[in-house]
Amino acid sequence: MLACVLSAALRGVEAALVRVEVDVAPGLPAFTTVGLPDSAVRESRERVRTAIRNAGFAFPADRITVNLAPADVRKEGASFDLPIALGILAATGSLRDGALDPFAVVGELALDGQIQPVRGALAVGLACRRRGIATLLVPRDNCAEAAAVDGLRVLPAATLRDAVSMLNGETLAATPPPAAPPATVAADDVDFADVRGQVHAKRALEIAAAGGHNVLLVGPPGAGKTMLARRLAAILPPLGRDEIIEVSTIWSVAGLLPRRGGLMTERPFRAPHHTISVSGLIGGGSPPHPGEVTLAHRGVLFLDELPEFQQHVLESLRQPLEDGRVAIARATGVGDFPARFLLVAAANPCRRGCPSFERCLCTPAERNRYLGRLSRPLLDRIDLQVELPALEAAEFQGGGGGIGSTTIRARVLVARERQRERLHGTGLSVNAEMSPRLLRRLCPLAPEGARLMGAAMTRLGLSARGHDRALRVARTIADLAGLATVAAEHCAEAVQYRGLDRSWRG
Repeated sequence: MLACVLSAALRGVEAALVRVEVDVAPGLPAFTTVGLPDSAVRESRERVRTAIRNAGFAFPADRITVNLAPADVRKEGASFDLPIALGILAATGSLRDGALDPFAVVGELALDGQIQPVRGALAVGLACRRRGIATLLVPRDNCAEAAAVDGLRVLPAATLRDAVSMLNGETLAATPPPAAPPATVAADDVDFADVRGQVHAKRALEIAAAGGHNVLLVGPPGAGKTMLARRLAAILPPLGRDEIIEVSTIWSVAGLLPRRGGLMTERPFRAPHHTISVSGLIGGGSPPHPGEVTLAHRGVLFLDELPEFQQHVLESLRQPLEDGRVAIARATGVGDFPARFLLVAAANPCRRGCPSFERCLCTPAERNRYLGRLSRPLLDRIDLQVELPALEAAEFQGGGGGIGSTTIRARVLVARERQRERLHGTGLSVNAEMSPRLLRRLCPLAPEGARLMGAAMTRLGLSARGHDRALRVARTIADLAGLATVAAEHCAEAVQYRGLDRSWRG
């Protein structure tokens, strides 16, 4: 007997439908899986055989051949356990043809017949909707994320016997488990009001949040660089519906969504250690898997102690910072991953981390050599370069830290709305994403501003890319001020954030 069950294979952050064809024929007992399976898929024969028996079904003592089509797409992971088991039961008559055709199935089987959660259930649901598959059978713990796909009927199953009963029409679909409440962070832990002093840096982070600009904070230890960076996500706008699906799909494929936790409702914040490799940061492997820049998509990527990262790791950031995507080519395939994140980096002004320039034990050559690890092409892609002074005792012991995150976020939301109206119909949402042609069309400069930007290129040595990035920052500053025209004062403020061009690259 021949049976066919639809499933899906993960390819990058998307899923491709796979036909699980099962043939049970007379012959010596054997279980063969073909169709470019990895070791986890090949090992499924032991899990499937034991799970079918422990679930109370008869396992056929015949020759079983499982083909995963298309055969030229690599299949990996244990999510094919359940479709293979259902294919065998359908071929032997335990599973009848019901009214759910066509439907797709993913799930890992335990030896007792329990169905374990898998990665990428949301990506599989989106693939089913694109291909017109109306029903998806998933593990019980994956129901919340799969149910986020509009127009898709999701059947949660806890055991193999439950799945067979639902597909045979003997029982109704089980009630989905309640989603776990999202983890919340106390407001006191992420409020800008807790940061003492550093008004200039707070202003820069407000501009960064409003326009989606990258930031580099340079200052001595204890100046508040990490504290400021970790509060940036608190003033970013909430994720939209499409962004929630987009981010949740990435985290689902990576296996980072909490069980029964539903979708990602907060913007991601990733802070990898400076010993990370290129594959860990950008993505890699065979087949390619997403890295930290993709996990930070639509959120914040925080790189603390930026000069301590390996040089080739930092240089690999150029493409995602410029294009918002990462293309990784390997012998087993090409991975194309989204990477539209807001970079926040922090660095000490010298290798020893001296408390101030006046008390610095490093020579000017040592300081230049330390910050010289940051190449000019990389700095060109960082819009706001902010120098933080050491805190004075009076600032640290003061009563309050100033304006809180709620007030700053309200101003950011207003500026974002202005950008959304201006960029309507372009597919973009923030000023930092504008192309040079679009920038010149939508952001004309007054004569005084044009002269100021020209002088900045001459005196600071700004490149063409640095000029355009400073102009995008000026446009964001004008949006925060509620003005339709970019004036000279906006350009002047934007240029002053090119501190490394002036101090260490001049």
